[in-house]
Amino acid sequence: MRYLLPSLLLVALLAMLLLRGYVHSEILADHRVRPPAATDRVPKEVLRGGPVIDTRGERPKSLRVPDRHIVLTFDDGPDPEWTPKVLDALAEHDAHGVFFVTGTMVSRYPGLVARMVREGHEVGLHTFNHPDLSYQSKSRIDRELSQNQLALAGAAGIRTSLFRPPYSSFADAMDNTSWPVARHIGRRGYLTVVNDTDSEDWKRPGVAEIIRRATPADGKGAIVLMHDSGGDRSQTVAALSRFLPTLKQQGYAFTNLTEALDAPSAHARVTGFALWQGRIWIALVTAAEHITDVLVVGLAVIGFLVLGRFALMLVLSAIHTRRVRKRDVVRGAPVTEPVSVLVPAYNEAKCIENTVRSLMASDHPVEVLVIDDGSTDGTARIVEGLGLPNVRVVRQHNAGKPAALNRGLANARHDLVVMMDGDTVFEAATVRELVQPFGDPRVGAVAGNAKVGNRDSLIGAWQHIEYVMGFNLDRRMYDVLRCMPTIPGAVGAFRRSALERVGGMSDDTLAEDTDVTMALHRDGWRVVYAEKARAWTEAPETVRQLWSQRYRWSYGTMQAIWKHRRALIDSGPSGRFGRVGLPLVSLFMVLAPLLAPLIDVFLLYGLVFGPTQKTVAAWLGVLAVQAVCAAYAFRLDREPLTPLVSLPLQQILYRQLMYVVLLQSWITALTGGRLRWQKLRRTGVVEAPGAPARRWPAGGAEGGTVA
Repeated sequence: MRYLLPSLLLVALLAMLLLRGYVHSEILADHRVRPPAATDRVPKEVLRGGPVIDTRGERPKSLRVPDRHIVLTFDDGPDPEWTPKVLDALAEHDAHGVFFVTGTMVSRYPGLVARMVREGHEVGLHTFNHPDLSYQSKSRIDRELSQNQLALAGAAGIRTSLFRPPYSSFADAMDNTSWPVARHIGRRGYLTVVNDTDSEDWKRPGVAEIIRRATPADGKGAIVLMHDSGGDRSQTVAALSRFLPTLKQQGYAFTNLTEALDAPSAHARVTGFALWQGRIWIALVTAAEHITDVLVVGLAVIGFLVLGRFALMLVLSAIHTRRVRKRDVVRGAPVTEPVSVLVPAYNEAKCIENTVRSLMASDHPVEVLVIDDGSTDGTARIVEGLGLPNVRVVRQHNAGKPAALNRGLANARHDLVVMMDGDTVFEAATVRELVQPFGDPRVGAVAGNAKVGNRDSLIGAWQHIEYVMGFNLDRRMYDVLRCMPTIPGAVGAFRRSALERVGGMSDDTLAEDTDVTMALHRDGWRVVYAEKARAWTEAPETVRQLWSQRYRWSYGTMQAIWKHRRALIDSGPSGRFGRVGLPLVSLFMVLAPLLAPLIDVFLLYGLVFGPTQKTVAAWLGVLAVQAVCAAYAFRLDREPLTPLVSLPLQQILYRQLMYVVLLQSWITALTGGRLRWQKLRRTGVVEAPGAPARRWPAGGAEGGTVA
């Protein structure tokens, strides 16, 4: 289900976007307009006849509106702004008209069509996407008609027999390219309706000119062409307010077409399955419109979050850097007391020797406790075989990482405790730099600077960018705001008394490091970041391993946020963290990654459906901001900028993977799923820069084993 639901959601989202593009004439639209052609194949009675062309029988017929009758026709609607005003003007003067609607607009604004029918107006088809039908095949023409009727059935529960071709004008303008279309339309049971007078309101010539052009000569009847959509129709509305009463005073009647011709109504009620088809269509289009609106809002939210986060990171990281430099200058007595280093290990045979030897090279006094959590690959024997001083092995049955850390904490000899992963190596100065902030008695925990050691592959380079840019800039920001959400499992230090006050490491969540950090904040302890305390960790080298790791991180973070949700209403330090830290973590670590792919969704949509240039410019603008932040982060960490060459590709591919992982985490949380501590396959290739040779002579007698 966790794989099926994201797939179905993705398919549904794509379908809604495609449907939205279709009803907005962004897909399959044809805007070609054929120039006038010869008329020698058009019957003379049609060219010289009236504006109503009946080609339903063998011999074409032409009909005219009787004298003193005007049929007002409005093309291209319904429009949410102008159609209601046109309807209001007609209602005010007790006049009726014919609205030739496009299927795209009917699908989007069905309520306006229902109002037209309810107020006694007639509705005619004007195709679905408004193409020049002389360019289209018969199957495309039939589809334009049937889809327009489908939308009409869903909007008002009717079918109509009236049709007006797009780009048509007078009967004498029928030519050799449009006449075959009229013949085909007649065989499908429609009356083709053109016009006698053209107001040319689409040109916006002024109210007086619209009235002059729309007024028939010598009291004759006429079908008048106007528009209620396609642009600013304020002049059309103003013209109606003068045109209707003036011509009524002259004895004109404003009626529907079939009323003027004394013919049966053009409308037929739709029932049964056809009616439900239409309603389902309208419901789908409405859903697509609303989903698109939600996505646009989501895009605005993610834009605000991304730019806001970058601005905060840049400003607060600069403040953090100045504070650290000032602190280095005025730093008091260094922290020199010994430290217990806890290394929980489960099947770390390939990595554990590098890890332990890097600790032995530390320039700060340490004792090392390797807690073997039921390994089956001889991890404990490897450590014991090294025979290194101040290194002990604690064995336990497999119980998970939190239990392993608590077991190590119970066996630790010192008050300052450093925790690291079994696949991580420290530099010689890491432990010393990590514990210096404990000179401040208010500090309960310190986050170190975790760095990717295996960055040679593309996926490793992407994670390297993420670690340097995201994690460490974030930690500088959170340090200044005093709401650090996570002490990384790869490199973190704790005051033992602080851990004991919050109950040690909890297995309530899959992110025990985030859980305990939040608990420390709520207990009133400060949590800070030590940028010089560098640790080199082995990042996942395959998509499958990366998925597994980030799935656990994402789900565990959600669990921790939920567990500590009461901090939102607490007082004191817990309340401060709840009202500052929890919202920031929720926005930047849960909501923002979930919405981030919208940037790429709209990039793809804009590339396919337009406007392409604006879309690409916007995406490149966001990428430029990210590149600036990344370059600044790399500069702070004294890293070469070469890996940033892969940043654009990371934003396109890597972000989608993180999105699916986070989405799966949401689904797991909502369905009540439970994950266990997952083990990644390691290679043991990571070493700290400047580390000693890997094989040392065994020596010392102070190591040991605790069962």
